[in-house]
Amino acid sequence: MGVTCEKSGRLISIAWERPPLNVLDLALLRELDQVLTQCAQDPGADVVVFRGAGERAFSAGVDIRDHTKEKVPEMLEVVHGVIRKLLSVPQVTVAAVRGVCLGGGCEVASSCDLIVATEDSVFATPEILVGCYPPVALARFSSLIGYHRAAEMILTGRRFSAPEAQAMGLINGVFTANQFDDNLRALLEDLLGKSGAVVRLALKGLRELSLRNFDQALKRSEEIYCHELLRTEDVEEGVRAFLEKRSPNWRHR
Repeated sequence: MGVTCEKSGRLISIAWERPPLNVLDLALLRELDQVLTQCAQDPGADVVVFRGAGERAFSAGVDIRDHTKEKVPEMLEVVHGVIRKLLSVPQVTVAAVRGVCLGGGCEVASSCDLIVATEDSVFATPEILVGCYPPVALARFSSLIGYHRAAEMILTGRRFSAPEAQAMGLINGVFTANQFDDNLRALLEDLLGKSGAVVRLALKGLRELSLRNFDQALKRSEEIYCHELLRTEDVEEGVRAFLEKRSPNWRHR
């Protein structure tokens, strides 16, 4: 279990494994952070593809046990450190999604340049159901998919099918399970068929312009989370209810 990294020519393949649903705990995220640092320093790689091991999940999100008041500051630092590195590596990043892609897993996927998924995959930011919110989605999804779609994802926590996610502009392509590997391979070959030098410069400009206000927005999202959300009673109740496998008893304060 953990993160594996393999290089073939100008392609790096990264996968994480934490059965059954590839939930991201702090140890795995730190390992991913180190791998991303290595990628950023590799001038011979032009494309990086990310996968969750198996067919059930890209990732079901960040471990709920890391959402307690005591662990949240560390959790946000580690998760957002990975997101920031993912958005700054010089290579084109591709999320290859099979199965559920939820919460922090969805935020990781959405931070890649391209996302393809099997038609039975689902996407959601369900943090609201356990009394918190997804900070990265809060900071970025309005610019990615529009305000009202972002509000729907963040405030309802409902699951969107892969075709729905494609229709709203969250992901690029949807394929049957049998066709997925072939279509992913074709996409990677297409990207690798371009000038690596030119693609890097185009990607640099694209990210700089589209992420111009992201860092400030994410910092503000973190401030609200740590200084206001964590002071509510419901944030503790939501996490406790999830761990105890019961419905939360909201106090609305």
